[in-house]
Amino acid sequence: MKKTLIISLFIIISAILTACGGDKSSSGETDGLLSDGKLVVGVTAGPHEQILEKVKELGEEEGLDIELKVFNDYVMPNVALSEGEIDINSFQTEPFFDQMNEERGLDLIKVADTVTFPMGIYSEKIDDIKDLSDGAKIGLPSDPTNSGRALALFEKAGLIKMKEDAGTDATIKDIEENNNNYEFIELDSAQIARQLGELDAAAINTNFAMEHGFVPNEDSIFIEGQDSPYANLIAVRNESKDEEVVQQFIDLYQSDEVKAFVEEEFQGSVIASW
Repeated sequence: MKKTLIISLFIIISAILTACGGDKSSSGETDGLLSDGKLVVGVTAGPHEQILEKVKELGEEEGLDIELKVFNDYVMPNVALSEGEIDINSFQTEPFFDQMNEERGLDLIKVADTVTFPMGIYSEKIDDIKDLSDGAKIGLPSDPTNSGRALALFEKAGLIKMKEDAGTDATIKDIEENNNNYEFIELDSAQIARQLGELDAAAINTNFAMEHGFVPNEDSIFIEGQDSPYANLIAVRNESKDEEVVQQFIDLYQSDEVKAFVEEEFQGSVIASW
C-alpha cells in the first residue's frame, strides 16, 4: 500500500512538472533568440530607426514580434549585443564593425548588408567647397574608422592629399599635402552637427546630419557618391548566426517593401545596398 502511494505521488508530481515546464511549442515559445517570444534589435536613432520601424511593421504581418532598443552612440549597440541584452543590431559600417570586434574581443558576426549613408561635408558659412579659405577650421569624427572615411572624403573633394598607404584607418597624421593650411579638429561623431557653427566646415555622418535637420543631398557642399564602400550591416552573436529567425529578419529587411520605403523616404540620401 505504502509503495503504491509513493508511486502515485511520483506520477502526480511528474505530471505537474511537465505541465509547468510545458512543451515550448505549445506555449508559443521557441529555443534561441525567441525564447522570450520577441526579437530585440539594437539600432541608433535617426534613419536606421526609421527603417527598422518599417521592418517591425512587416514583421507584425508575419507574426514576428520585433522590439527596438534605440542607442545614441556607436559603442553600446555592440556591447549590448555581445552581452546578450539585444539579439541583433543594425547601425554600423563594416570597417567600424571589424575594428570594434578586434579591439574589444567581441564574438560578433556580419550576416547581411543593409543601407549606405553617404558621408557629407557641411557648412553654415559657405555654399561651395571651393570657397573654403586658407586656414579654415574643418571638423571630422574622432573615432578611427569614421576619421579615415572623412579624410578620404576631404581628399576626394580636393582639400588634401593623403599618404599613398594611409588606408581606411588613416588619421590626420597621414595627411601628406595640406596646401591651404586647413586646421582639422577631431570631435565626437554625434556632436559635430551641433558644433558646426563654430567651424568653417565638417564631415558629418548622414544619420547625425539628418537628425540635426539636414537633407544630405541638398544641404551638403560635398558628398560621397553611390560607389561608397561603407555599406551598413546586420550583426548577431556568432552562436546565433544560423537561427531561422535571423534569416527571417534579413528577408524582411531586404524586402521590396523596405527598399521602396528607403527610396521614397530618403530620396537618395540613404541607399539600399542589397
